[in-house]
Amino acid sequence: MIIYKPGDWWKALWHFHTTKVLWVLLGRVALVGVYVAAVTVAQLQYFRFVFEVEREFFSFLGILLSLLLVFRTNTAYDRYYEGRRQWGQLIGACRNLAAILGGALPAAAAAHRIFYARMLSNFALALEGHLRENVQYEQLEEVAGVAPEGLRVADHLPTKLATLLQASYEQLHQAGELQAVHLLQLQPYHGTLLETAGACERIRATPIPFSYSFFIKGFITIFLLIMPFVLLDTYRYFTVPIVMIGAYALLGLELIGEEIENPFGLESNDLPLTQLANRIRVSVHEALGVALPVHKKALADLPYTIVH
Repeated sequence: MIIYKPGDWWKALWHFHTTKVLWVLLGRVALVGVYVAAVTVAQLQYFRFVFEVEREFFSFLGILLSLLLVFRTNTAYDRYYEGRRQWGQLIGACRNLAAILGGALPAAAAAHRIFYARMLSNFALALEGHLRENVQYEQLEEVAGVAPEGLRVADHLPTKLATLLQASYEQLHQAGELQAVHLLQLQPYHGTLLETAGACERIRATPIPFSYSFFIKGFITIFLLIMPFVLLDTYRYFTVPIVMIGAYALLGLELIGEEIENPFGLESNDLPLTQLANRIRVSVHEALGVALPVHKKALADLPYTIVH
């Protein structure tokens, strides 16, 4: 995720060249430029194509294309914002669980406090890895009574951890260390853990329908292919840069939509799941009164790309 000052245009523009999307975009714009240059030279120097498009019809196509791009951009950003909202709910749920447990457990129950601090931290880290299809088991906290081998063979690690947490509440209740009222307080927030996991999986596994994606890409391609034939008579060789500028805008919007429609990836504009998961780890350790090493606390400030 890129953090920047919205009012500082120049520094934001200067940083843009470092993003992966720009280089992909420039490559595609260059291909459009080669095509338009070939059409322009052939049309002006050698022979005229018997192919003309009325400006009114071309303007109508531009209006339709703009509506499609608005739909594409809004849909992609809705998915991005929904992903961030779900992780915001997860942060709140983990903090509430830690606060309730921290208040209910006696100060002398250090082992239980460490157990919950590490289990809640592991849930967030496991969900991050699950969404990115690369769980870093070595980064999970070691938890007494939970075998690492059992976690590695789990088909759905977040569900496994949530189940272990639920079982631990019941065990403490049966031992008289948690009251029934505490279980009632815990359940809504505990349920949010897997609800968040399910919502994030829905976002990741349900991209924009192929028919929409194919249609938008096809429409942009056709629009750019016929654009030079509309502009050649008026702009002649200036048609090449003009079409390339138009291609930059159209293809750029489509590429941005592709990048943010799955907000859980590792692109520069995706959500900073590693930072959010480590922020949860810091919060739950603090709420439960469990010390956390400084180097692990520092992970809560990553991984941002900051434009000063």
